[in-house]
Amino acid sequence: QVQLVESGGGLVQAGGSLRLSCVASGSILSINVMGWYRQASGKQRELLAAMSRGGTTNYADSVKGRFTISRDNIKNTVSLQMNSLKAEDTAVYYCNAEGLATRSGVMSEYWGQGTQVTVSS
Repeated sequence: QVQLVESGGGLVQAGGSLRLSCVASGSILSINVMGWYRQASGKQRELLAAMSRGGTTNYADSVKGRFTISRDNIKNTVSLQMNSLKAEDTAVYYCNAEGLATRSGVMSEYWGQGTQVTVSS
């Protein structure tokens, strides 16, 4: 059974920083892309940052220069360093694993349960 578990959310003042972490556990062979999404109240879920197994990154324009994604392919972890946080960054943040191959030969996409980030202005 594959699980993605996020940690690191919380309340922070505008201009502050938070670091989110996500660990994928289970019988995992490899993960193609790991990324972070967020969903603010009343809005659609949006991609913030993603990193391929080879290290290629992709960032949303809204977080470029402020957020940095990193991953460890051995430990199956992905992190998101968030700096210069703004009130509009308030949302539930989700970890995503795309193209996750298990040792049983199944490939699928998985999501974490989400972690709340609240930025006070």
